[in-house]
Amino acid sequence: MTRNQPLVSLPAYTHRSLERTVRSRTCRAPLLTGAVLCCALATSAAAQDLVPPAVTRVPAPALSLTGNVDSNSPAVWGLVDGVETLQVVTSIDGRPSLATGRRLTRMGPAAPVAFITHPGDGVWIESVIVDEGGTWYGYYHNEVPAALCGRLDRVMPRIGAARSRDNGATWEDLGIILEAPPGWHDCATTNQYFVGGVGDVSVLLDRESKDLYLYFSQYSKAPAAQGVALARLAWADRDAPAGRVSVFNGGAWLPASAVVSEDGDHTRVDWHYPFGTALQPTARPWHDDDPGTDAFWGASVHWNVALQLYVMLLNRTRDEQFTQEAVYVSFARRLDDPAAWTLPIKIVDGGAWYPQVIGLEIAAGSDKQASGRARFFMGGQSSSFIEFKPR
Repeated sequence: MTRNQPLVSLPAYTHRSLERTVRSRTCRAPLLTGAVLCCALATSAAAQDLVPPAVTRVPAPALSLTGNVDSNSPAVWGLVDGVETLQVVTSIDGRPSLATGRRLTRMGPAAPVAFITHPGDGVWIESVIVDEGGTWYGYYHNEVPAALCGRLDRVMPRIGAARSRDNGATWEDLGIILEAPPGWHDCATTNQYFVGGVGDVSVLLDRESKDLYLYFSQYSKAPAAQGVALARLAWADRDAPAGRVSVFNGGAWLPASAVVSEDGDHTRVDWHYPFGTALQPTARPWHDDDPGTDAFWGASVHWNVALQLYVMLLNRTRDEQFTQEAVYVSFARRLDDPAAWTLPIKIVDGGAWYPQVIGLEIAAGSDKQASGRARFFMGGQSSSFIEFKPR
């Protein structure tokens, strides 16, 4: 109960982290000529001396994932009847499905997955990590109707975890592992989908199999608590993750706070999480009187073997309706520091939501690992390869 409790009250704790983050942001400039942002959170020396690789899209035969898509789509290799087999999880309208095939171009039809225990409301499984014993750990975006605002046409997303012991066919819910700070929503928002919350998550396990890193999108009312941020979960805590996720804010990993309440003879524990420092500041925030918005969201991260770098694709919106301005790419040598990422570079004007790289190598290429040439998807559709070359 007390392991993750901060030494100050939750309001003071959250206010202090907000003030620290606001003070750390000193620029709000627009785009440079070309496609590189001139405004960003102060980058580390590691990011400053990293020359972004060349990125090229090359036309390819049209290819679609066999399930409908409105989120990131995990791809997992494993032995099925002794044969290396690719399995892809797709999600649409809060319902995940699973497709199986011998390679990306030979996938079978997608069939709905089952939940032994379900978190309720819509679930989009966006990342899957497999342990050495073959157990799948899925990390999902969960949309809860905004009943507290009296607006059932809007939602407040949160992030949860689930486990599968049968290669993704059935799932056991492990609980919610990350939410926006309580009260940080805007019932009067003109946003088309969200009144607040966190979601649209991409999860990677570090090279030492020590920690999971969650790159997630923030939609809170406060501008400093918007944009793509970073959280961490010890891999050893994967079977009991609730309350064990910490969030990177202002140079420190901030833990969750346990809030204990009594309900008759029962004791209830709720976990409150701090917000995260965004990789890139939101230049024009969500939820204000300006219909325009300038924010990055929906990261998709993979390890690129050819570059020996992590690669992140990002959506960038131009308004509260999530109209796509462009797709961007960023690079980093490490997962554990938001400042390690290079300034995002535009690779597609406009484009569709959920850009994603899926590697082509048998038994290795996936949404989490690719090489110098991979498939480039947007919304589950691919009409090009994407090539990465060091400069």
